[in-house]
Amino acid sequence: MAEVHVIGQILGASDFPDNSLYCKWSLSTGSGWRLLQGIKEGQTHVDTPSYEPFAAWSHPIDLHFSTKGLQGWPKFNFEIWHQDGFGRTELYGYGSCHVPATPGFHELECVTWRPIGSVKDQITSYFVGGGIQLKNAELAIANSESYRLKTVSMGKIHLRLNIVLRNFDKYGVEF
Repeated sequence: MAEVHVIGQILGASDFPDNSLYCKWSLSTGSGWRLLQGIKEGQTHVDTPSYEPFAAWSHPIDLHFSTKGLQGWPKFNFEIWHQDGFGRTELYGYGSCHVPATPGFHELECVTWRPIGSVKDQITSYFVGGGIQLKNAELAIANSESYRLKTVSMGKIHLRLNIVLRNFDKYGVEF
């Protein structure tokens, strides 16, 4: 079988309205993919930068997949959360990006968004805090349904990944 190694890190996040951010991440694949080594989901620590608007996580990623084909190529899914001074958490955004399909070193910026809801929801969020979030986070991944949502752009997630492909040439895939 063909194999894909994803080695790197989630560097951090930038351009969010507040600091004290952490990230919940997962990796989704098609049915023809099998995880041989590594963990497909995780969470970073909370970073509260003092002097720059960049939440640095340096969270390691080390995954090894085998696959029967290209369909269902791996995709990162992110949820960015903000923690306030009282320890309360608030969703700050969803984001997703595909793992690069070419071997080598890659620096990625994954843009994020969050639902804004109605005017009443926005006013409540402003005065009470918190915000609306999706009942089913899978909707953030399903691009076919997300066009119905009212959203606002948030910040970016920065990744550094090294991709190693093995035995793809034996299965007729050339790069």
